[in-house]
Amino acid sequence: MLGPVETTSVSPVFVGRIEELGILHEALARAAGSEPQALLLGGEAGVGKTRLVEEFAAAARRRGAVVAVGGCVEIGADGLPFAPFSTALRALRRALPDELAAAAEGQEEELARLLPELADAPVAATGHGRPDEEGLARLFELTTRLLERTAARRPVVLVLEDLHWSDTSTRHLLAYLLRTLRTGRLVVLATYRSDDIHRRHPLRPLLAELDRLRTVRRIELDRFTRDEVARQIAGILAREPERIQVDDIFERSDGNAFFVEELAVAAHQGCRCGLTESLRDLLLVRLEALPETAQRVARIVAEGGTTVEYRLLAAVAGLAEDDLIEALRAAVNANLLLPAPEGDGYRFRHSLVREAVADDLLPGERSRLNRRCAEALDADPTLVPEAERVMRLASYWYHAHDPARALPAVLDAAVEARRRHAHAEQLRLLERAMELWDSVPGELRTQLRRTDCPEAYPVVSRRTGPLRCLDLMAQAVFAGRLSGERERALRITRRALDLLEEDPDPLCAAWFWTQRSVLAEAQARGDGRRELDRAQELVRGLPPSEVHAEVLAIAAGWAMLHNPGPEAVTAAERAVEFARMVGAADIELDARLTLGGLMVDAGHIEAGVAEMYEVKELALAQGRSTVAARSHVNLPSVLEGIGRSEEAVGILREGLDHTRRTGLRESEAWVWGNLAESLISLGRWDEALQAADRAGTSRAAQSRSGACAKSTWIALGRGDVSEAARQLAEARAVHGPHDPMPQYRVPLAALTLSIAAAEGRLDDARAELGRALDAGFPPGTQRYAWPLLVAAAETEADALGRPGAEQGRAEVLDRLREAAHSLTTGVPLWLAHDRWVRAELRRAEGRDTPELWSEAVTAFEALERPYELARVRFRLAASLLAAGAEQDRDRATELLRLAHAVAGHLGARPLATAATRLAQRARLPLHTGPAPTAAPADPAEALGLTGRERDVLRLVADGHTNRRIAEELFISPKTASVHVSNILAKLGVAGRGEAAAMAHRMGLFRVGAADG
Repeated sequence: MLGPVETTSVSPVFVGRIEELGILHEALARAAGSEPQALLLGGEAGVGKTRLVEEFAAAARRRGAVVAVGGCVEIGADGLPFAPFSTALRALRRALPDELAAAAEGQEEELARLLPELADAPVAATGHGRPDEEGLARLFELTTRLLERTAARRPVVLVLEDLHWSDTSTRHLLAYLLRTLRTGRLVVLATYRSDDIHRRHPLRPLLAELDRLRTVRRIELDRFTRDEVARQIAGILAREPERIQVDDIFERSDGNAFFVEELAVAAHQGCRCGLTESLRDLLLVRLEALPETAQRVARIVAEGGTTVEYRLLAAVAGLAEDDLIEALRAAVNANLLLPAPEGDGYRFRHSLVREAVADDLLPGERSRLNRRCAEALDADPTLVPEAERVMRLASYWYHAHDPARALPAVLDAAVEARRRHAHAEQLRLLERAMELWDSVPGELRTQLRRTDCPEAYPVVSRRTGPLRCLDLMAQAVFAGRLSGERERALRITRRALDLLEEDPDPLCAAWFWTQRSVLAEAQARGDGRRELDRAQELVRGLPPSEVHAEVLAIAAGWAMLHNPGPEAVTAAERAVEFARMVGAADIELDARLTLGGLMVDAGHIEAGVAEMYEVKELALAQGRSTVAARSHVNLPSVLEGIGRSEEAVGILREGLDHTRRTGLRESEAWVWGNLAESLISLGRWDEALQAADRAGTSRAAQSRSGACAKSTWIALGRGDVSEAARQLAEARAVHGPHDPMPQYRVPLAALTLSIAAAEGRLDDARAELGRALDAGFPPGTQRYAWPLLVAAAETEADALGRPGAEQGRAEVLDRLREAAHSLTTGVPLWLAHDRWVRAELRRAEGRDTPELWSEAVTAFEALERPYELARVRFRLAASLLAAGAEQDRDRATELLRLAHAVAGHLGARPLATAATRLAQRARLPLHTGPAPTAAPADPAEALGLTGRERDVLRLVADGHTNRRIAEELFISPKTASVHVSNILAKLGVAGRGEAAAMAHRMGLFRVGAADG
């Protein structure tokens, strides 16, 4: 509207930043080669981040790239969730309409939560009172794929400015994008103010998380040197400044580029800003020099939002159109305001100026401006973009301090936030609604009906009637769970239950107690049992309802993990029955999955497995992603527990596809963890370590603890006791002492006992066994208990004859026999462990016999457990040789050869060493055929390369990057880089090329072996 304007305070000369600009250009070049790039640009306010981004963007456009810019809104949760992504995607759609449409094809309705223009009609919220647990993850996954596909053929630069103002949902989406971005010619560049990131700032944890990603590069802008300040002043003034002026401005600005501009212009205009004047006064100098009408317009823009539309500005300012345009022209010519990059709005040239102007407003003046903005928007909703209207109106009425008008507006904004899966912002808005609740007259509150917003509030008792504060609290609890704000959600459940003490509603109270149970366990505030008991008491005797079914389903799930037995089965069966009665399909399938697992625990193995298979197929067919994901975790876990590891791996591979496709990252981590366990059983230890590495990226403590436990197990098998102890300590630290679930307690006890035994601490091993036996083994825990008993019995047998070992031995062996007798042997795997324990106990008594070991070997030969089979074969060979029968030497030789071969393949050094030493003592050959007189040593082994390093070197020799190596081996790029560094050091070479050449010279790998 105003046309070209003068911007004399911005230097036409781009000063300094040569190194930083070079980094950005290099990132663009790498992205053009289909290697996506992620960069974080930090610096204090006014240091020149925006100018650097503008310079880079202009150069990128000249090189054929599309640049899409989006900025975070200063008003935080009052602004539109995902604002920078929405703005950038809108710019990308204008620049590449066909490419973006093709990339979004088939997912327009879901992606419209970020870019409403993609859908023909507004997208409705989902769930109808139940949390849409996969919705946000699915949106993140689809957004990442959209960007990758849009940037498949042409470089795209996605700029996200001012992360220090970002909403929680934006931060989560950015973290997901940078963690999962794999393909496309894409550069993601995000900026933030480093001086605003105080210790408790919400951006701080994200920056720490991204720093751990080798795929993300952080750039910090320093202040200008004196020479750079001199060049900047010369550009602003269009002449060389005097030395004394440069010294003065450099000292007062301390090299901050924005302050240099302000001081240079102020000095040029004859303003004497003393050294003791505050920064705010300096920033307000330009405002105070404007006409009164221009100052009024600037104050409206400061309070109205990051960008204020011309029509809204006109409605609020109350000026004649000519006067408004002249006021705007004055503000723009003074370089205070700028026309917005898109649309017809206006914004401040620099956020520091806006903050100073807003802070200078009187409290009453601020409330009045917000009220006038709200009244104007109520009168004409078209004054602002449709996508922003609800959020802007809620913010204006809230800051106008008008509770009666603010409450319904805030509730509408909460619905909009949920529709966009912006659960963190939804939570904050609902908390704001609760804050306003008591300030609104009762007769106005009764006009708010639950049925007005059926998607916004979960049905916990009444389906009709006035909206209650309890309804807000229930939805806030959902939002807190889905956004990870469990502590806030816990506080809300406490407030709700206090209200229900005054106005009893058993069904509603039961719902809140159930939520409190889940949250308390997740926050390490106990195991959740007390809360669940209270919920069950409240629903007992009430007619069937969705809440009743959910209470029973969660109670059954809790019992399956903590105390499986007949009561758990009954609860699961009743949950299924009640869910069917009320048509709650998700709860029904979830309860049936739990019931299937409990049936297996109770000994009805085939029936339970069949039930779980049926649930999996139904969940997939009906599109119930969360239940399907859980079935891909629980079913293979059950299969693994009964010894069907290969079958479990097949389902887990399906589970990875499902969780990736639906964006369920936490479920994916559980799938990886279970895959690691089954791969260990199948003797695929290197693959298992890779899977455990992926499971360890979860935010769930149990998943990370389980990943460490599996790494501990492999480290023990390979004889690295110090690494095993480190991993075990991490597992315990992550998991914490609060959770007594047998599926964690018993395996950790077995590992603790084994490490103590490996370090010769027999008393500590016995003490750990005693604690485990005292805690007991509930029904269904055989899969965890048998390995513990094997480890304990083996420890006692190995200690036979050691000084001091006999004291207390008899009691330990008796307790082991009693425990083994109490466990079921209903599947071949458990029967094989029973045979093993019996043989070890006989060995511990000094009465070792080949017959028992032969039974154990026979039992394990029918299973998919190569390491366990190798161990019992070794014991049988030792027993045969100890018996001294000459006719058994050939059999012992074959057994040792088989055990040694498996140990060598797995890298199980203790077992390999033991087999070698036993063969040497018995003068048995471990290798068939004539041994070569000078067998060449394995070159890789001679160089000290581990099995994992061999895999990495093979890929390095084939020319793969660290990123490609990470993808191939299912490890992080950072881990791949560490392995490459270790390899270079061991080979004594300077670079990857030399390492590849040496590998080929030494004949370590076949040509093309990387694909084989």
